[in-house]
Amino acid sequence: MTEFLRAGRLSGAIDRVRHGEVADWLVVAIAVSLPWSTSATAILIVLWLAAVIPSLDPTSVRRELMTPAGGLPVLLWGLAIIGMLWADVGWNERLQGLRGFHKLLVIPLLLAQYRRSDRAKWAILGFCLSASALVALSWLTPYPGLWGRDKADVGVPVKDYTAQSGIFAVCAFGLFAQALDWWRARRTQLALGAVFAGAVFIANILFVATARTTLVIIAVLLVLFGFWQLRWKGVLAVGLLGGMLASAVWLSSPYLRGRVIDLAEDLQGHRAAGAMTSAGLRLEFWEKSVDFIAAAPFVGHGTGTIAALFRRSTSGEEGTTAPVTGNPHNQILAVAIQLGLVGTIVLISMWIVHLALFCGRPTVAWYGLTIVVGNAVGSLFNSHLFDFTQGWLYVFGVGMLGGVMLGRHRADPSLRNTRLIGQSARSPAT
Repeated sequence: MTEFLRAGRLSGAIDRVRHGEVADWLVVAIAVSLPWSTSATAILIVLWLAAVIPSLDPTSVRRELMTPAGGLPVLLWGLAIIGMLWADVGWNERLQGLRGFHKLLVIPLLLAQYRRSDRAKWAILGFCLSASALVALSWLTPYPGLWGRDKADVGVPVKDYTAQSGIFAVCAFGLFAQALDWWRARRTQLALGAVFAGAVFIANILFVATARTTLVIIAVLLVLFGFWQLRWKGVLAVGLLGGMLASAVWLSSPYLRGRVIDLAEDLQGHRAAGAMTSAGLRLEFWEKSVDFIAAAPFVGHGTGTIAALFRRSTSGEEGTTAPVTGNPHNQILAVAIQLGLVGTIVLISMWIVHLALFCGRPTVAWYGLTIVVGNAVGSLFNSHLFDFTQGWLYVFGVGMLGGVMLGRHRADPSLRNTRLIGQSARSPAT
């Protein structure tokens, strides 16, 4: 009997290992598909779930749920479930509002998976190579009609410019950090190649297709990158270099000037004549969102009520042309409208905890920090956690890279006290 039980446990362990290997390679496939296809990514995520769940023992998942990094995303999802009870809309709208929260349940699974997996590097490499192919194709689509794209889609072969430029920014700053590692290791050619590749991503954002939100993200990441390397000296150096490069780009890129000038004209037109411009609508969404929150500040109006609230707010306005939206273009407002102050505190706490997760020396910590900061800053202007590409990039980035960091902390407890912010450039990379 004892031998039978031992054989059963051994067989179960082997099956978990096999499922774990399949799950690791499916994450690589997800990383490759994410810049290109929504449908393929969704299918691969379902397949990954089917592989990863049998590979994880309940104890490991429970451990992640008991940590802030894994527990807070699930808590936010749980609040959204409870928020359906007092939502003054039909169940179809409540369930539709809940969909944006579902992806948060994946984070603890990924943390548990990558505590013990060493294949994160293949997912990172696959994502970078996939984005490199996309940026090459983007440079080949600068003219309307080429590859069947409309004028509004110039330089955007797939998806949209917001998702594309966000992906390119993440890849660029990841490559810059990797270049520093290779430079310190005296691998000069690789370092220069990484800098060049990162510059290609940034140039595409500035000259071909950009989201204005991404420009803000780049500015924040530049300052953070300087502080990560040389503390305040790095901030000063990055500020001076960034200022010179920004002046050069401003003079040499009519496209970028047009995007910035259009923003100013949109805001002026909205204030002067109430024009329904892109920037003007965003301001109107924000103003109405604040009013909605003030009406139910503590627990919100309930999950799935955003579109209904905007419908009701415009129903009594004669002659209004303001569109009804289910997206206030701000992640904090989107959560606060539905879940009030309670949900907002959990959301911001989740971002803070995930930032703290990447306090350490390894370059992989910078990768994670880039994703968290990019999502948090971008969420001031969009509901990025609820968007498909940006939301899944955050979930898989934080889950996978966070699991790697937790695994390193377990292997080397001294890493728990290291700090990413303020780390000297002379410190050895691990």
